[in-house]
Amino acid sequence: MRCMKAYAILFCCTGNICRSPTAEGVFAKKIADAGLVGRVVVDSAGTHGYHVGEAPDPRTQSAAKVRGYDLSTMRARRVERADFERFDLVLAMDHDNRAFLARLCPPSSSHKLKLMMEYAHGYTDSQVPDPYGGGPKGFDRVLDMLEDATEGLLEALRSSGLK
Repeated sequence: MRCMKAYAILFCCTGNICRSPTAEGVFAKKIADAGLVGRVVVDSAGTHGYHVGEAPDPRTQSAAKVRGYDLSTMRARRVERADFERFDLVLAMDHDNRAFLARLCPPSSSHKLKLMMEYAHGYTDSQVPDPYGGGPKGFDRVLDMLEDATEGLLEALRSSGLK
């Protein structure tokens, strides 16, 4: 019997305490609900090491919990060059994150780097806004956008043959 490698996705934002852990948590639940645990693995990281080792922002955790996502066990980490070898897809939350990641990314892995919102159906925004400096509505907007984009991501994975 052939052992299949899981498809690995890395979500990236600036500090890895708001947007990328939210994307990881939302998509992990979608994977579980779709019966794809073990076939798809997810992680998140920040382009900057501001919060390494910290849990997601309490406002992020609170907004996510209301919708049934538990982010409490996650801890921030900084993206590494080796992540481009470990992951099949690296999704940036905004253009600045993507530019940072593009500088770190080996040329042979550049096809793996995309913007998260490329998968969205209900939004024309190309970026997930950083809610860190704002109020609670920003965290809900991030969740709305990421729920939509992760649904599109799941559809894309299925259409590429992942069942």
